[in-house]
Order: sequence, then structure tokens, then C-alpha cells
Amino acid sequence: MKFSPFLKVMTTTFLLFMGVVGLYAQKDITGYVSDGKVPIPGASIVVKGTSKGVASDFDGNFSLNNISPNNVLVISSIGFVSQEIPVGDQTHIEVVLVEDTQKLDEVVLVGYTTQKKADLTGAVAVVDLGNLEKTRVPNVSQALQGQVAGVQVTASTGAPGDPVEIRIRGEGTIGNNDPLYVVDGIPSRDISFLNQADIKSISVLKDAAAAAIYGSRASGGVVLVTTKQGTKGKISFNIDYFNSFDKAVNLPNLLNSEQYINTLERAWNNTYTGNNPYTADRGRSDFADTDWLDELFKTGRSQNLQLTASGGNEKLQYLMSLGYYGQDGIVVYDNDKYQRINYRTNISADLTDRLKIGTNLQLSYDKQDLVASKGESLIRFALLRAPVIPVYKDVNDPTYSTGDPFTDMPFYTETGYDAGLQRSMYEMVGNPIAMAYFTDNTEKTYRTFGNVFGEYRFLKDKNLTFRTNIGVDLSFFHNKVFNENFGDDDGGGNAIDAGLGRQNRPNSLNESRGEAFTLTVNNTLNYKTLLNDKHSLSALVGMEYISNYSSSIGASRARFPYTDQEFRYLDYGGTELDLWNSGSASEWALFSYFGSASYSYDDRYMITANLRADASSRFAENNQWGYFPSLSAGWMISDESFLEDVDWLSNLKLRASWGILGNQEIDNYTYLTLISQENGIVKTNRFGNPDLKWESSEQVNFGIDAGFFQNKLNLTAEYFNKYTSDILLPISLPSIVGNVEPTILNAGEVRNKGLEFSVGYQNSEREFKYGINANLATLDNKVEKLHPNLPNIVGEVTRTTVGQPLNAYYGYRMEGIYQNQAEIDQHLSGTVNPSAKPGDIRFKDLNGDGIISADNDREFIGSPIPDLTFGLSFTSSYKKWDFSFMFQGVEGVDRYNDGKKIVDYDTRPFNYTTAILNAWDGENSTNSIPRVAFEDNGSSKTSSIFVEDASYVRLKNIELGYTLDDIKWINSLRLYLSGQNLLTITDYTGLDPETTDLIDKGTYPSSASLLFGLNAKF
Repeated sequence: MKFSPFLKVMTTTFLLFMGVVGLYAQKDITGYVSDGKVPIPGASIVVKGTSKGVASDFDGNFSLNNISPNNVLVISSIGFVSQEIPVGDQTHIEVVLVEDTQKLDEVVLVGYTTQKKADLTGAVAVVDLGNLEKTRVPNVSQALQGQVAGVQVTASTGAPGDPVEIRIRGEGTIGNNDPLYVVDGIPSRDISFLNQADIKSISVLKDAAAAAIYGSRASGGVVLVTTKQGTKGKISFNIDYFNSFDKAVNLPNLLNSEQYINTLERAWNNTYTGNNPYTADRGRSDFADTDWLDELFKTGRSQNLQLTASGGNEKLQYLMSLGYYGQDGIVVYDNDKYQRINYRTNISADLTDRLKIGTNLQLSYDKQDLVASKGESLIRFALLRAPVIPVYKDVNDPTYSTGDPFTDMPFYTETGYDAGLQRSMYEMVGNPIAMAYFTDNTEKTYRTFGNVFGEYRFLKDKNLTFRTNIGVDLSFFHNKVFNENFGDDDGGGNAIDAGLGRQNRPNSLNESRGEAFTLTVNNTLNYKTLLNDKHSLSALVGMEYISNYSSSIGASRARFPYTDQEFRYLDYGGTELDLWNSGSASEWALFSYFGSASYSYDDRYMITANLRADASSRFAENNQWGYFPSLSAGWMISDESFLEDVDWLSNLKLRASWGILGNQEIDNYTYLTLISQENGIVKTNRFGNPDLKWESSEQVNFGIDAGFFQNKLNLTAEYFNKYTSDILLPISLPSIVGNVEPTILNAGEVRNKGLEFSVGYQNSEREFKYGINANLATLDNKVEKLHPNLPNIVGEVTRTTVGQPLNAYYGYRMEGIYQNQAEIDQHLSGTVNPSAKPGDIRFKDLNGDGIISADNDREFIGSPIPDLTFGLSFTSSYKKWDFSFMFQGVEGVDRYNDGKKIVDYDTRPFNYTTAILNAWDGENSTNSIPRVAFEDNGSSKTSSIFVEDASYVRLKNIELGYTLDDIKWINSLRLYLSGQNLLTITDYTGLDPETTDLIDKGTYPSSASLLFGLNAKF
């Protein structure tokens, strides 16, 4: 991967600018403030006895001019013990602040306002940014893996730019379970556009009490993100860069050509009698020995560059950053790329001591080149294609062409379709290398996301603050797909396309463009006061208006006579019967009032109440308003007199909360009846439901926070019970009504409950400093009610029903392998002329009638929802060295491995994995893998043999770094070597246990990566 000319110019300009500034910016004292593990932004550095001072920037750095050797610097930060350091001959000072165990005054963002961590009564988790920064992933969501108890993060695939799924405390609904993201006060359903290096803090609101202030869209939880701001002091610069090499690992072992022919011989002999055609085919000169997975995957590459400048004075603070991320995936031919460019400007200005204004603005551009990464993917075809077929045709083959040199149909000749196809012997699947080569599918998105705000402080003590905030989320997207014709002529298709290859016949171009615009306006009035040093009171009221408008337009043409890139535009396509176009638009709006009040007495007894009222355009007028209250309380037991002499106990707090959240995530206009007119006849397409109302989620939470040994050891434990009712379900009407779309009703109920534990130990007293953090969460998911007309929601291999988890796997239970005919006759005693043969799969006869039937012998055989999620991280430093690692995993989760089914158990002559070499080959040879055959051996049934335990433990990252701080013109330079996903422990036989699909048909796997990087501060 190479830098674009734009990046080269950008880098050169930045460095020249930095050099010019450096000529005029002589510094007498520089420094760095940290807690021994991560930098402390906003720390106060004051020259003792004077008013002269600065604050550390977001990386903990500071600088001061004209400082005398006799001066003493006072360094302080909320929640830490202040230090006084004589200057002497020092020109660079590194300060490690120790947490003040008597205060615990860390401020946490909790929604429209902040709150002291010690006063929290809801389930709020603050992400450790030290661990977050070392994940080095393109999607910020993915960086949360293993960081927070009860938060499950799963990549849909390992393909560059593919989405990431977050679940906070399980699957609460049958529809959309995504959390709400709030970035600098602006709500969003996506944060993939953010640059990880721009993030200052992330808080996760897990329970209803914490999230109720966001009411209507918070049933999936809330993730609050704040971006970095400028700080007072001279301009500082930061350069972050890393380069990674990515590799597919843990790939299955497929059969080579000799093993493949041997296996097909066995399959023929187990199925037919007579001459074996595979025996006759042995030794063919045109046989290859192709490892299709090895041919498909290559070494990928990623690059990241982040340039940041920040500074300010007493009145104005600013931060500017420019970032580039580029990833070339692990599939050949570079058609699986992802690129993102971000520009951010955050500015705040104190116009007076009461009035503050500011803006947080990000411009981003991302481009994703997509290949088929799941379902009928390239990987699936690489698993299936026979190893005896070469990747490329012989140049002497009459069907060879330089434009399409790839093999397609097995041993295809010009003598005719059936004569050359040999589809009965070597199954006709596509050539995955050709598919990767001819793929041309690009998505581009241009996005503007940001806000402008103003704050004014009223009253003499400035305790009453009015804030107005206007946010804009504007995006334009462009998707362009050219389907190039390739492959061998199978004689099919339209007569005008005679002679064309069977893939993408005829060629075509699909192009779509669209826009989405969301406007957010919120106003809040916030009052905070402390009375008699005992009574702490805060109250907030506000309103919010959100409107969204989106539109798209698309067109397609086919039969392009010229297929060079210069001609892949609509005007160059065919015009007869090859035209298609479409366009649509939709809009929705939300209007809300909300309020919150918190009271704390002597920092011992705390209570918080929230109420939000939302009106949504997605519901009929009589049901538009939803009301979402919450109540929570806390008791700091450690401050009671009866524990004041317990020295080993630093703090102990009990918390309890209750609240209700909402969900409106359904399509627009679903409450309306849809009609259409065709040939003068008006018909109903869908019956509306004017009684449709909010889906609601009621949650109770009990928590305990404890600190021991001056808060070196901290523990948090939670119990939650989340009950979602009035779930929005699509209910199909009886056929007598006609062919109409399902009507949305409030009908279902789902319960999630579980325990969450977080524990951390920090030791920063010696030269070797280290920290250990671990989290674990259990989850019990169960459907408690469905509509009488929809007792089961049936999927391809799943069933959702009362008493079971959502989307539980449903099928037959494998008991073993039939070893002889007598066993078959005994087990299938009620079956007339059973078709099973020795070596076939034996299924459990649940009702004991001697018949294996779909009505009586299927049961629930697995759940895609994990019982347990966990994470473990370790950080350490010794002098200038630092070392860290993090493990993440899930336990008690199942996945339907359809790749296993079609590779090792299908009745067609696809390739196999080496597991098939141990297939049943006579009585008592095995009781786990059935005979290989070209007839059904029981594998056509959905059964437990394909539902595998997808639990795993993964080393998400491991990193070693070294910091240099004695380089001229550079405050510090950190060099590091990092590994991502280097180790995965799992029993799952698919390519990757981490996927969001209920059915794994062959998913683009997560890659293992080795990174080299640097961070320079000026």
C-alpha cells in the first residue's frame, strides 16, 4: 500500500508548518503528566507563588517559558494528590500523580451533563482509554471488545470496512438491538466514521436508570463519546503512524488431489455398483493440485497516519487533526480495500466569564471496495472447488483468452456443453480467484458530522447554565457495481447473449446515489449547588428536536459493448430492454422533553430521578408519545462511622435502580395502510395498525462498588433483569385476506438477566508499574411471550418460541452412526422400508415410535447468544519500556456451521477437509463421521452435527513499546511493536468463531496482524 499524492502533500505541509512554528517557539521547560499508565489531560501546572501556569494537553504534555531554576512547580488534577517539584537544572519534567483515595472526584459524562464518579447510582462503565488506544482497529466500535462487562462486540466479518455489532446486556428485541451512540452530544446509530485517535472518553450507559434520559432510542443501551479538545498553552503537535501486515490464520486443511480422488472413489463405491469413473480418471495429465484457500489469500496491509495540532490561551482553545487509514485485505487482486480520511476541528472560546461558544466538526470520506465476504462468498467457493481443477487455463487451450484466463466449468472443452462439463464428476462451482479478479463493487461515503454550541452561566455564583446545541449529520453515498461477464459458455441465457460466459450474463452496471440528513437541536438548563458542604443538588431540564430526511436514486443498464474502466458508466450501456431506474425518499422526526434531578447528602446517600417524554412520527397520532422514567439510589457505606477504622477498605457503595426505556426502530409509516393501483384496479398491499405503540424495556439493577488498599484494588459487581414488552412484530394475516405484507403489532416479550463483574489492580509505587483489569458477564436470554397467531418465528435453521432464547437452533439430535443393518432395523422399527444404510447418521427418536419425523423428533440444539463474555488486560511500564496485552472471549455460544455441512457432508463432489479421511468405513470404524457417499447419509437434515460450540479465547492485542525523550525538537518519541489476533483458542471448525451470522456459510475471517508504529510529540 502506498500513500496517495494527497497524503504526501499533507505530510510535507504539516512538517514545514511545524518547523516554522518551532523557530519562533523556544521553550524553557517541557513536561509530561501521567498516572504511571496513561497521560492525564487537563492537569494544572502552576509556578508556586504566582498566577503563571498552564494545563497539560490531551496527551499529558505541557510547556512553560522563562522559568527560573529557583521556581517550584505545583502539579495537580482532580482525583489525584498534588505534587510540588523544584525546577533546578531540569528542562524536561515527568510527573506521575497518585490517585487521591480520599476524593474519587473523577467526572464522568452521563448524558447532557457530567457527574462525579463517586455519586453515580446507575450502571455506567468508563472505558479505559489506555487499553482502547492499543487496539488499533479501523472501527471504534471494535475497540470496545473485552473492555466492558456486559458489552459484546462482534465483527460481522473480517473484511475491510464491514460493520461491527454491539450488544449491551443481550438481545432485548426481535428487531433492532443496536445501541444509541451520542458523539459530543449528537445522537447517531453509527460511529464507524470516527477516528480512534480523536477520542477523549467513552462511557457506556448499561441500565435504564443511566440511559433513561435518552428514553426513546436507548433500549439497546447508550454509548457516549467525547472527542479531544484543545487546551491552554503553546501549540503542540502529535504524529501517530503505524504499518501492519495481515494474514489469514487457522485455515482448515483441505484435501489435496490424491486424497480428493481417493475420497470420491470411496463415495462412488458406497453409492453405486459397476465401473468407478474416478478410478479411470486417475493420472489425467490435465489434473492439478490446487490449494484454493492458499491461492485466494495473500498478505494484507494496513496503514494509519494521524496528525494533530492543539493549543490555546485563556480565551480560545483549539484542536485540529487530519487522519488517514487504509487497509488492503487478505484476498488477492486488491478488490477488498477500505480507505478513510478524516479532518476534525474542535474549537471553544470563552467570550466572557459567563459566555462560552464552540464547535466540534468532522469531515470524513471513506471508500470500501467490497467482495462477497459472507453467505455465498469467495471463501465458500474456495472451500468447495475441486483441487484437481487448475486456477488458470493452459494457454494452448482453445477456450483460453488473455482477458479471462481462468478455469470455470470443470475441464471445459469446445466440443459441447454436456460433453465437456463433467458436472456429474466434479461439481460445477465458480472459480473464487476469477470472482476476486472480476469484482468491481465500490461504496463511497462523504460525511459531515458535528455541532455548534453556546453556554451561558446565570446567577451570581454561576451555578445555573443554559446550553444550546445544534448538530448536523449529513452524508452522501455512492455505490457502483459493474458485473463483468466471464466464465465458460454453457449454452444458456437469452438468444442475443449467445456465446457469452455463464457468469454475469449479460454484463451490467448498477449505480445508486443518495443522501441522509439529520438535524438535532437540544436546549438544556442545568443547575448545580452545594449547601452547607453537605447537600449536593443538581437538576436538569431540556428539550430536543430531531428530524431525518433521506433519499436515494438508482439506475442500471446491461450489455455494455466495451468494459474498460473508462466505459463503465450508464450512458455506454445497452438501451433496448436494458434500462432500469428507481428513486425513493423517507423522513421521520422526534420531539422530546426530559428532566433529571440528583441529590447527595454528605457524599453518602445519593438519589437520582429521570423522566423523558418522546413523540415519534413512526407511530399514529394517538400513540406518538412515550414516557420513560427511572429512579436510582446509592449508599456509600464506607463513609459511615462504623467503618471509619477499617483501613483496608477504601470505599464501598451499594446501588439500586429501576427504569423504562423505549424502542422505535421500525420502518417509517408502518402504522399506515398501503394501497396500489394496477391496470385501474386498486388493491391493498398492507393493512395498517393505528394502535401501534412504543416498544418498552423495563430494567432493574443492583450494584456494588468496592475499593481496597487505598484503591489499588477495585471491584464492581452488578445484577440486572431486563424485561422487554410490546415488542414490535410483523404478523402475517390468513391467506383468505389475500397476498398482503405482514402488519406490525405489539406482541412479544423477552427477558434478559445476568451478573457482571469488573476487577482491577493498579500498582504504581515502584519503578516497575503495572495494572491488571478483568471483566466477566453472564447472560440468560429467554422469550416469554409471542402473538397467538405467531407462536413460532421460523428461520432457515432457527426457531424463536416461548421458553427459549431468541433464534435458537432447532433440528434433529445426532446420536451416532449406524454400524450395521440390525441397528437400523431396531432403531427405525416403526419405519416402512427405511432408506438409511450402515454408515449413515443416527438421529435421536424423541418419542420412541421408531420413526424419525419432523413433527416429533426435532428439538432445540443450540443458542447463538453467549452465556458468558469476558476480557482480561495487563499493562506495565519500567523506565522507558512499556508492555501490555489483552485477551477477549465468549463462552456458551453456538454457531450453525453450514460450511462444514456442504464441505464434508454434502452428496455432491465438492472438496473436503482432512476430517473426511476418518469417515465411517466399516462396522465400528467410527461413531462420529458418516460414510462418504453421493446419496443422502442423513446430512441433508438440520441437526446437531452442524451446530458447533463457537466459544473462543482470543489474544486481541499484545504490544511492546520504548519511549525516547532526549531527541532535539521532539518532546518524546515512542516506538512500538504490536500484534493483533495472534492467538485464538477454539473448538469451532469454521474459519472464524467470531461472526454475527446465524448461519456460517464461509465467512471472511479476521486476520492476524503484526504492526510497527511510532508516536511523536512536539
